[in-house]
Amino acid sequence: MRFQTPQLGALGVTFTAFRAMQFVSLVAIIGLAANFINEIVSSQLDAPDVLVGTIVVASIATLYVSISYILYYDRLLPLLVAGAIDLMLLIAAIVVAVTIGKPLSMLKCELLPQPTPPTETFTVSMSISARDYTSAATRYNTYLALITTDQPHCYEIKAVWGLSISLCVLFAFSAVICIGLWRRIKSTTMAPPKDIEG
Repeated sequence: MRFQTPQLGALGVTFTAFRAMQFVSLVAIIGLAANFINEIVSSQLDAPDVLVGTIVVASIATLYVSISYILYYDRLLPLLVAGAIDLMLLIAAIVVAVTIGKPLSMLKCELLPQPTPPTETFTVSMSISARDYTSAATRYNTYLALITTDQPHCYEIKAVWGLSISLCVLFAFSAVICIGLWRRIKSTTMAPPKDIEG
């Protein structure tokens, strides 16, 4: 059985490249955030809402990116719908990037202490009751305390932030590419047949 990729020129190649970059970025975000949450939970603390939300958004986006490319490969992808979903994921990526990055913009990881033994990783954050989420300010302060424990955790969350920003760009461009592909297919199918007798 021979598979045929859509013959849509440079736009099709660009769409494939963007989907590949989105997939790699999303898997990296899921891995980094899951590792961070695992360490937090192992220290008998509740994971911050922002990290849980990041994993949820990244997992849904990964599923969508995978399915949409399979449908595109089989020429079954409704491109206008895909463009609209890409725009929604762009908004979700912006929300994630802003929420994660709010305390990170002025944070200098190199000024934080060196890594501590695993049993002492989150002792700094114990002064804030992570299980007593009485307000948004408490949740924010808990998240801030967790990411400032040492350099590796700071760099880890900054990597998630950077990948979230790159996803904003990738989803913005892939939405435009979907619309471009839709216009190209529409113009090809609606073109009048050539008069071979003339």
